[in-house]
Amino acid sequence: MASTPGGNSRTRVHVVSDVHGNARDLARAGDGADALVCLGDLVLFLDYADHSRGIFPDLFGVENADRIVELRTARRFEEARAFGARLWAGIGSDRSAVIEKAIRKQYAELFAAFPAPTYATYGNVDMPTLWPEYAGPGTTVLDGERVEIGGWTFGFVGGGLRTPMRTPYEISDEEYAAKIEAVGEVDVLCTHIPPEVPELVYDTVARRFERGSRALLDAIRRTRPRYALFGHVHQPLVRRMRIGATECVNVGHFAGSGKPWALEW
Repeated sequence: MASTPGGNSRTRVHVVSDVHGNARDLARAGDGADALVCLGDLVLFLDYADHSRGIFPDLFGVENADRIVELRTARRFEEARAFGARLWAGIGSDRSAVIEKAIRKQYAELFAAFPAPTYATYGNVDMPTLWPEYAGPGTTVLDGERVEIGGWTFGFVGGGLRTPMRTPYEISDEEYAAKIEAVGEVDVLCTHIPPEVPELVYDTVARRFERGSRALLDAIRRTRPRYALFGHVHQPLVRRMRIGATECVNVGHFAGSGKPWALEW
C-alpha cells in the first residue's frame, strides 16, 4: 500500500478486462498499483478491429476472417456458423485439439505477464479448465467468490450468458444468478459482463446489444456496492453511470487501449 504525505496508507488497484492477447501491455498493467484485477477474456480468437490477429485468421486466413466478421456484424449468425463449419471441416476431427493448443500458447504468455498479486476471473471466451495449469502462486482465480484487498471486499463472477455466438464459457441465467447470490454484499462487484442496462450493453462499433445480466442489475440495486466493474462490451455507448449508490464502470477494452483503469481509496 502506498503512503500519503500525511502518513495514512492508501490502496491502489488497477483493473483490466478483455485483454485478448495483449501480453505486452499486460506486463506493465500493475505498475504503481498494490494489486491487479483482471475481468477475463484473455484469449484472442478474432480481433474485430484487425482481422489479421487471432486464432481464427492464423488458421483460415484474413479473407475468411473478413467474411465471418461481416456475417456476425450483420447478425447473420446461422450463415456465420455454416461458413465456419465448412472451414473447420478442413481441419478434420481434431478441431478441439487445434483450438486448445492455440489457447495454451496464448495462456502461457499471458499468465506469465500477470504481476503479483493478481486477482482474476474468466471471460466468456476463456477456458476455465486450463487456468489452474497456468495461474502461478501470485495469481488468485475467483468465480462466485470474494476476497479482501486493502480493507475492501471484492466479489468476482466470471463468464457470460448464452448467446448465438456460442463462445466457450457461456452459462445459464440460473447458474449466473447463483454465483451473484453467492458473492453477496461487497464493496466492489467485479464481473466480466455488465448489468442489463441498454446504454451499458450496446456496442457502437459492432452495432449490437451484447448480453448483460438482469441478476447482476438486481444485485447492484439490492446490495448497493460502491463500485460495479465489468468489461465485455468493447465500445459501449456509455462507459460509466450510476445505478443508485453504485458507480458502474466499463473498465475498458484493454487489448485496444493497453491502459488499466485505476481505483484508489
